[in-house]
Amino acid sequence: MAYAGPIARLVQQLAKLPGIGEKTAARLAFHILRAPAEDAAALGAAIAEVKQRIRFCSICCDLTERDPCALCSDPRRDAGMICVVAQPQDVIAIERTGGFRGRYHVLHGMLSPLDGIGPDDLRIAVLIKRCAADVHEVILATSPSVEGEATAVYIAKIVRPLGVRATRIATGVPMGGELEYADQMTLSRAIDGRREI
Repeated sequence: MAYAGPIARLVQQLAKLPGIGEKTAARLAFHILRAPAEDAAALGAAIAEVKQRIRFCSICCDLTERDPCALCSDPRRDAGMICVVAQPQDVIAIERTGGFRGRYHVLHGMLSPLDGIGPDDLRIAVLIKRCAADVHEVILATSPSVEGEATAVYIAKIVRPLGVRATRIATGVPMGGELEYADQMTLSRAIDGRREI
């Protein structure tokens, strides 16, 4: 069944979102159609506003409304310790823990030669400039995937000659997890990364 032109265009645009297939896009489109006009207008306005007002922080490359962002502007945070993450969502996840008091650097991706993503496609050059000025440690907090590991190793090799300590976040068995269900690599890293209690 063919949808009317505007509905078809809305379904087509919604289906471009990550994790949204054609059926989910159609469900969302019909939900928007049934919603009050002011709710649909508010959704459209929110999308337009985020595209107009959000930009990259000139220091950490995170998404922000004002430059520099609130985290880079906070004098209580340790500017000499930078946590390197792949995406802006990772900053939010680490901030939720409340345990990190340094600053961040967002790469906006990870190295993936098979996908054509090399060092020049990420914000690594900006990180290197930051490391040249009073940075004593870079915490590499990329995911424990092949791409995340490759990215972490690459950055570590670049920052060490600058006199910057490169550390990697620990990986292992999650809280509440069962050892019997953990894969070999996870268990191996958990054992290698053990600490005294």
